[in-house]
Amino acid sequence: MLANYSYIALFLIVAIFFTVGTLLLPLSLRFIHIVPHKPNPTKSSTYECGMETVGRTWVQFNFRYYFYALIFLALDILVVFLYPWAVGLRQLGSFGFMAMLIFILIIAIGYIYAWKKKVLEWK
Repeated sequence: MLANYSYIALFLIVAIFFTVGTLLLPLSLRFIHIVPHKPNPTKSSTYECGMETVGRTWVQFNFRYYFYALIFLALDILVVFLYPWAVGLRQLGSFGFMAMLIFILIIAIGYIYAWKKKVLEWK
């Protein structure tokens, strides 16, 4: 049983070393003068497609993008759970069938709720 936890500990140690190494690598290369560090106002300026920005550079996106993304995510999750269920339907029996019907019903209620709230309409 201790061997199972040693794999987890080894994975955590490798993950920590990878994270720290990734963060410290650019700093150490700059300290050795392999990576140049020449700050310049032109490098720090806002750059977009080779043209200077006109007006405000901070633009808020329409909040409907997030709703579309959430609905897309919900439908993706539905597909991710629906495929393995369809493959193993014979082994799951009626309990598995009823559980998936409840899951699809919850997703459908969420979709209908979004439709009734006119979230899916683009204005």
